[in-house]
Amino acid sequence: MHTTLISAPELQQLIAHGAPLRIFDCSYELMKPEAGLAQFEAEHLPGSVHVHLEHHLSDKSGPERASGGRHPLPSRATFAARLGQLGLDNSQQVVVLDRQAITTSGRLWWMLKWCGHEAVAVLDGGLAAWKAAGGAVESGPANPPKPAVFELREPLVQTVSTADIAGALGRPAMTLIDARAGARFRGETEPLDPVAGHIPGALNRPFGDNAAPDGRFKPAAELRAEFDRLLAGRDPATVVHHCGSGVSAVPNLLAMEIAGLGRAKLYPGSWSEWCNTPGLPTAQG
Repeated sequence: MHTTLISAPELQQLIAHGAPLRIFDCSYELMKPEAGLAQFEAEHLPGSVHVHLEHHLSDKSGPERASGGRHPLPSRATFAARLGQLGLDNSQQVVVLDRQAITTSGRLWWMLKWCGHEAVAVLDGGLAAWKAAGGAVESGPANPPKPAVFELREPLVQTVSTADIAGALGRPAMTLIDARAGARFRGETEPLDPVAGHIPGALNRPFGDNAAPDGRFKPAAELRAEFDRLLAGRDPATVVHHCGSGVSAVPNLLAMEIAGLGRAKLYPGSWSEWCNTPGLPTAQG
C-alpha cells in the first residue's frame, strides 16, 4: 500500500501487475477554473479521470458543508457518494497528480484520508516525472468511469475549526503554519480575500518550499531539517496547517508526514474563513 508518495516506476509496476487502481488527475488553475480540464484532455495518464476542485472537491452551495472559506469541504457523505460516481471502491489503491505543485491533488489525497481511505498516494513529480520515466500518455476526454460503491469509514485525519483556533491563540498547545506566499502572509498583497495579513502568531512556510527543482518532493531528511528550523523547538504534534482556502496547505501537511513528523491537523476554512469572521484578530508583517 502506498500512503504518501509513489514514484513513476512504482506506478508502472502496479499497472503492469494489474493491481486494483484508480488514477485521478486534479489539474486546476485558480484564476482559470476550467483550464485544468483542458490540460487533462490535451495529455494525461491512460485510464485516469479528471477531478475538478470546484465540482468534486468543494461544495459552495450544499446545506451540509463541512467547512467555510472559499473552497468549503462537502460533507463526508456527499463526498463518499461522489467517489463512488468516480468509480472508486474501498479495495483500490488511489494515485493522484496535478500540474500545479501538488496543490489540488494534495486536497484529494487529504480528503480520501478524511473519508477513511488510507491507500492513496501522490505521484511524485507528476506528469513530468511519469513522462521522464517512459510512461505512456493519451489525449481526449476520459471514458466515463463505471460507478462503484465507496463505503465511508472513520476519518484518518483531524480538522480544527475557526472556534478551535480562536480559543487557542497564543497558547503552546497550537502551532499554526500558513502555506501562502510570503507577500500574502505579510499582508503586502491580497488578490483573493477581503483582508490582507495572517492569523496572529502563525508561522509561514510557502507550500512550494517542499519541492525540489525537478518538481519532486525534497528528501525526507531535508524536509525534516527545514521543519525543525521552522518549529524551533515547538512540538510537531501541535501543528495546524492552513493557507487561503484549505487547499495549498496540504503539501506542507504531506511534507511533515514524509519527514517523519506525524500527520498534522488541517484548518480547512483557512484565512478566507478567518478573515470573514467578524471580531477575529489579524496581523501583518
